[in-house]
Amino acid sequence: MQIQVNTDKNIAGSEELQQQVEGVVEGHLGRFGDRITRVEVHLNDVNGDKSGDDDNRCVMEARLAGMQPITATHQADTLEQALDGAARKVQRLLDTTLEKSRGY
Repeated sequence: MQIQVNTDKNIAGSEELQQQVEGVVEGHLGRFGDRITRVEVHLNDVNGDKSGDDDNRCVMEARLAGMQPITATHQADTLEQALDGAARKVQRLLDTTLEKSRGY
């Protein structure tokens, strides 16, 4: 599973951030690894320089082999919370989508 991380101008992309994202994605989506070809993670700070509640957003898209991509968005106070929330949502969506595709 390929994991691609994108950030906006307000979030510094780093090797540490890449590793953190990979850890969260693998932790939540690793069991789907044989079905997922790529996961794109977009991190941005909604308010820029201003502080505020839920100003960090994570949009996560999981691309499944032979199926439409699954996308989820989560906003939270911290990047870590936004990343974890989006990963949990994608995990639930994958469970539902793959269960339906098996005909259950």
